[in-house]
Amino acid sequence: MIDAEPYGAYAPRGLVRRAMETTRALPHSWVNRRVTNVIRKIALSKLKGAPVDLEALGFRMRVRPERNICEKRMMFAPHTFDPDELKLITERLRPGFTFVDIGANVGAYSLFVASRAGPTARILAVEPQPDIFDRLIFNIRLNAFATIKALACAVADKAGELTLFVDGANSGESSVKIVGLSDGDQLRVRACTLLDLLTEEGFEAVDAMKLDVEGAEDLILEPFLAQAPDGLCPSLLILENARRQWQVDLPALLAARGYREIARTRLNLVYERAPNAPGSDKRWATRSSRPRSW
Repeated sequence: MIDAEPYGAYAPRGLVRRAMETTRALPHSWVNRRVTNVIRKIALSKLKGAPVDLEALGFRMRVRPERNICEKRMMFAPHTFDPDELKLITERLRPGFTFVDIGANVGAYSLFVASRAGPTARILAVEPQPDIFDRLIFNIRLNAFATIKALACAVADKAGELTLFVDGANSGESSVKIVGLSDGDQLRVRACTLLDLLTEEGFEAVDAMKLDVEGAEDLILEPFLAQAPDGLCPSLLILENARRQWQVDLPALLAARGYREIARTRLNLVYERAPNAPGSDKRWATRSSRPRSW
C-alpha cells in the first residue's frame, strides 16, 4: 500500500536531495550512467526504503525506488527516461490523442502524455501488480489530469486468470512468462486480450501504444495482429526489445499489418503504421464499439 501522507511529506532532503540534484544535472552519456549508478546506490542506502516525493518531466510522483528501476530513473535521471520514444510521441500529439500504456508500472509514460496532450486526450494505463497499481493510482491523483483511466489487469493471448511472475529485484520486470530466475512472488491475476480490452473500453482508434511486458509482447500481439480491425491498430507502437524471449517472428507479423521500424533505442523498438496500410482483414472492418464516457 502507498503511504497516505500528503504530497511533500517525503520531499528529498540532505544527501538524497544533493544526489538527485547532481545526477539530474549530468548530460546523457554512457559514462554518466555509470556515475549516476554509483551516486544512486549511496543515496538509496541512506534512504533505507523510504518513499520520495518528486517532480519530473512535468508531473508529480511518489516513488519507492528500492526495487523498481523505473522509479530509480525518474528519481535520479528523468532526462534519460526514454527521451527518443517520448519525443516521437510528443511530435504526434493532437486534439483527442489516444494512448494505451500496457505495463504502465507507476505511470511515467501515461503521466508524461497526460501532461502534454491536453484535456481532450484519452489515456488508458494497464498494470496487473496490485501494489504497483496502488502506486499508479496514487501518482495519477497527485496530478490535475482527468484524462487517465487505470485498469488492474494483465494483457495476454486469452481472457481468464493467469500467473504473474514478480521479479524480486525489479518489480518492473514482472511478466506472464518466466524470462529468468527470480526469487519473487507468483500472483494470480485477471487477464484479457488486447482486442477485447480496446473494444470493451470503447476505443475506435489508437494513436500510440507502449507495450512493456517483459518478453510477452509476442503473446499479446500475435492474436491481436491476426484479428484486430485496422482502426484499432496503433499508429505508433513502442515495444520493449525482448526479441530473445519472443517465440514468433513478431517483426514479420508487424510488417504484414503495414508496420515499419522507425527507431531502435537502447531498450525499445518503435514501429509506425501508415494510414490505409496493407495487411488489413476486411472481415473485421465493421467491428467497432461506440465511445464510452469514462
